[in-house]
Amino acid sequence: MNTTARITKGGKHYEILVDLDEALKIKKGEGNINVAVQTGAVFHNLKSGEQASSEDLKKAFGSDVFEDICVKIIKSGEIELPVEYTRKEQHQKYKQVVDFLVKNAVSPEGRPYTPDRIMKALEEGHVSVKNKPIDSQVSEIMDQISKVIPIRIEVKRVKIIIPAQYTGRAYGFINEFKESEEWFGNGDLQIVAKVPAGLIMNFYDKINSLTHGSAISEEIK
Repeated sequence: MNTTARITKGGKHYEILVDLDEALKIKKGEGNINVAVQTGAVFHNLKSGEQASSEDLKKAFGSDVFEDICVKIIKSGEIELPVEYTRKEQHQKYKQVVDFLVKNAVSPEGRPYTPDRIMKALEEGHVSVKNKPIDSQVSEIMDQISKVIPIRIEVKRVKIIIPAQYTGRAYGFINEFKESEEWFGNGDLQIVAKVPAGLIMNFYDKINSLTHGSAISEEIK
């Protein structure tokens, strides 16, 4: 699927035609620029065919080397996402949420919901699914979907003490689950976290990784 990558410099637009998937790889520091770029020149306006001059390119990018300029446009500029790609990406995010809730959520009476019912509730509730891991937005999603259907997730409460030298690394992750926190005089951090039961093993694995196994944890009521 081809699309436009563009950037504005010095009040002028610079555009190239790119392969969407390969360009997104380059944006992440991967990919092959020769595969990504589908044009042989840089344009001010791709649709009208207005080509950028060598002088403009040198002034804007400090170089007129085509491949180098294309990399800068893709990495620092904007890649236009076609509507069908955006829809596919959004559908995939919703499917991940549905899969998670089917496995972990039930009605107040303990009955599971079907994937179709959960998907419908997500749509009816206009639930916003962000481009980040599901486990870090479960609480927000549950707040929104519970306005449409009565639903709950079994949650485990965990008390964790993180040694001072690892609090900086671990705080961003554990803060997503935090119920309360207490800082000790020696810099250690104690947090009470509420973690969906289906994520508890992944939660422990991540904490152990961030603290090199030095965190102390126990499940509490």
